[in-house]
Amino acid sequence: METSRKGSLHREVKNLLAGSERRARENLGWLETNMPPIFFETMRGEPGALGTLCRELESLRENRFLLLAEREKALIVARLDVPGSLYETIRRITEREISYSEMSHSYAPVPGTGLFLEVQRYEMDRKMEQEILAGDGPPLPEAIRRRVLAAVRKEYPEVPPNLQGWLLEILWKNNPSYLRLSPPGRVARIVWLLHMGRAHGGVFGRLQEAEAPGERRESRILLAVSNPPERGFLAQIMEVFNRLGLGVRRAYTLTVSTGIQPWFLGTFYVRRRDEKVLAPGEERVRQLQEELFNTLILSNASPTYREFVVPRRMTGNEASLINAFIAFSHSTLAHVEPDHYAYDEVHWAFSSNPEMALRLVRLFETRFAPGVEGREEAYRLALEEAEREIEEYNTGHRLLDDFRRTVYRTTLAMIRRTLKTNAFVAEKHALAFRLDPRYLDDLGEEFTSDLPPERPFRITFFFTRNALGFHVGFSDIARGGWRTVVTRTWDDVVTAGNTLFREVYVLAHTQHFKNKDIYEGGSKMVTLLYAPATPTRQLLDQRLYQVQLAFTNAFLDLFVTENGKAKDPRVVDYYGE
Repeated sequence: METSRKGSLHREVKNLLAGSERRARENLGWLETNMPPIFFETMRGEPGALGTLCRELESLRENRFLLLAEREKALIVARLDVPGSLYETIRRITEREISYSEMSHSYAPVPGTGLFLEVQRYEMDRKMEQEILAGDGPPLPEAIRRRVLAAVRKEYPEVPPNLQGWLLEILWKNNPSYLRLSPPGRVARIVWLLHMGRAHGGVFGRLQEAEAPGERRESRILLAVSNPPERGFLAQIMEVFNRLGLGVRRAYTLTVSTGIQPWFLGTFYVRRRDEKVLAPGEERVRQLQEELFNTLILSNASPTYREFVVPRRMTGNEASLINAFIAFSHSTLAHVEPDHYAYDEVHWAFSSNPEMALRLVRLFETRFAPGVEGREEAYRLALEEAEREIEEYNTGHRLLDDFRRTVYRTTLAMIRRTLKTNAFVAEKHALAFRLDPRYLDDLGEEFTSDLPPERPFRITFFFTRNALGFHVGFSDIARGGWRTVVTRTWDDVVTAGNTLFREVYVLAHTQHFKNKDIYEGGSKMVTLLYAPATPTRQLLDQRLYQVQLAFTNAFLDLFVTENGKAKDPRVVDYYGE
């Protein structure tokens, strides 16, 4: 009987092999008809992977995905398109730094499945800044230079002629195969995108309608950001598209080093789940822009992200604001009683009661979101309701309730005493809040007794992924210094955060007395940077410069004024100058 079963298996395998060549040719014909032309352009260097796809396409009727190639620095898979499929694959490789990604989507369902084909390609070959500066490697072929720069001059004349060649060289040094295999027009678009990102302070996004015939119309999303997070960033971006009901039909992303800082350059072709294209004025476009830019502030390692954003209980922007509330409340309270107001307990006050957290977010939005009609009355009513809910908060556990009411009151004081914020400026790397120092008096002597009695002229709080800080100035025109505390473990972060506010307050106060005989008053800024897994000094410096640039630009969002008010109309200004 064993021999009979083995013979039957052999016959089945022989029959499959006999028909495999014919099916492979048929599948190649199907791919040529139903995959976008650019798919075959970029797969020219992967004939083995394409051959595997032709031979094994039918296997997707029974398997979730088909592995086409897996090497040390490359991964190519094919799978059927279902909502979130791209996000699911990327999550599997979040611990690796992706230098290039590409996703192509078929025009028609795979025969016998009712679902479209999705081919995903990833390269893990990031170049470091010193490699780009060294300039090793083959020179840029003159033919590629000539064709791409001609396309740049024709399609993107706003790119200055003196930068065109340099930008193209940067792309070549990072990924020569991309330039060899891609059409000149596509490379020219990336040259333009890198230029626009640099011209817009490191954050740039654009919605375009992609050129496509008839029912294949798509929206093209272009995204350029400087200093992207090292790992998991692409997965976080895909989660945004998935959460907003947008299907990614094609995507091409590059992470490049310039010798100074890295850049993420993404091109995404999307359609709504109802198969419609995005219209420039629709609300979802605004949400998409805000959520994409917010990935620079909201860490995908944050418990708030995992517990509330991924399950769609709150938006990314709401989660970032709540994280800022947590960081502010902890640093404001812990310098007096670090054991009692431990970071984890402050965090739990919000995560255990997301309804209260979101109520505080809504109060903040009512006070600062641009264009709110009847703002004054709406804010008054919302403030009264929030105050009542906090005072009546009662779980039946007295000590716990007292603790959480103190945390909520601290956040409420922050909201009431914030004079202006860049929270509603989409293009930012960090949140900034200029505070009226009277919030310290709101807290009471219990939480200020260890501080100098003099109150400063201004306090500004900054927050972004893996960093927070305070700037304290004791006069309108003040000078001092900027100190950054670098931490390697989360225990270090919490310990340094316990005394962060008191440290910057005392330093600024001391500087103010040092400056008593000159016109400028005293000020100081102290930043707390969480920098785990930074094996080289260059990578640590890169993270430091990233945070310094983020906080500097956030500061300018608030303090660049016109006619006595913040220049950016998205900054609601209660201070004025």
